[in-house]
Parts: sequence; C-alpha cells; structure tokens
Amino acid sequence: MINARAGDEGPDPLPYGENLLARWAEPHRRYHTTDHLIAVLNRVDELAHHADDPDAVRLAAWFHDAVYLPDRSTNEERSARLAERALPEAGVPPQTTAEVARLVRLTVEHDPAERDHNGEVLCDADLAVLAGGPQEYAAYAAAVRAEYAFVPDDAFRAGRADVLRQLLGQEDLFRTPTGQSRWERVARRNLATELELLSA
Repeated sequence: MINARAGDEGPDPLPYGENLLARWAEPHRRYHTTDHLIAVLNRVDELAHHADDPDAVRLAAWFHDAVYLPDRSTNEERSARLAERALPEAGVPPQTTAEVARLVRLTVEHDPAERDHNGEVLCDADLAVLAGGPQEYAAYAAAVRAEYAFVPDDAFRAGRADVLRQLLGQEDLFRTPTGQSRWERVARRNLATELELLSA
C-alpha cells in the first residue's frame, strides 16, 4: 500500500497499515467499519480504469473515514489531516499526499468537479452501498441507525430524511460511466423507499 516498490529502503509501512486497521475496527463503529473499507476498496478496483491515479484513490479510501465519531462533523477534515501527517512519514511523495488529502475532503459532499476522475472514482466507490439489493440496503440502513443510537428516533428520522432528500436532489449520484450504468437507478429506488418508510 505505502512505499510498496520492491527494494525501497524507507519506513516500514506495516505500522501505518496496522494503525489504520485498528481505527476502522473501533468498537463504536457499526457502518464505518473494516467491512465498509473493504467494500470501498473493491469498488475502487472496479472503477480504477477511470481514475488518473488509482493508487492515490486507494490510499484515500484507506483514510477517508479513518477518523470517525458519529457525533462530530469534522471527521473528514480530521481524516485528511491524519493522511497529511502519516503519509509523508511513510515515504509517500508530497504530491500524492496532497491528492489523498484532497480526495478525503471531497467525501464531505461527494460532489467532484467535472473531469475530476480520481474524485469521481472515490465518491462513486463510497456511495456504491446505496445500490445494494434489498437485504444489503436494509443492513446498511440499520448499521447507520446503530451508529447514531444516541440520537432519539424523531430527531434521527428527520436528519436522515434530510440526507436522503439531499442525495435524491443531486442530478447524478454517480459520476463514472460504470457507476451511472450499474448503480444510479437502483440507488435512487433504495433512497426513495427508505425516505418513504421514514415518513410513514
């Protein structure tokens, strides 16, 4: 993952990977877990042909929710700052580090600029969960609710409904051709169904 070329003499990447895995396995997480990380990495691999720098996107996937506390709104920024500290220590070049941090910050809104191919791949990979089958989507929605167990039901329903409306209001949920063709229609149906259930 980091400094991976054979024969490189530099920092051992293992402690950095172990630290990230420990973060993704924190006990308070229910959705933003190692399973989510693996799913995003798998989707990045599916979409890698669309990226300008697939390795930077993969690193951004590792860091994009590395800091996650459900009662904070600064998770993406703190995750980006973690990348900015850890990657140079691990021997990653400054240009790649900057791109990784930029991509992590992009996951706040999931709204990459046109022709931001790296951003499109990361955002599509992160949102691909929205296009799961009925059981997969129900499990995702339940895991999100479990992460916000401290929020009363009425407040959660209102906040979640706002998120769903914001997503449904986007012209395109997915920006890569693959994401649009495979996931857009199903994701919109899932979001609309969840919104209807929340409003019932």
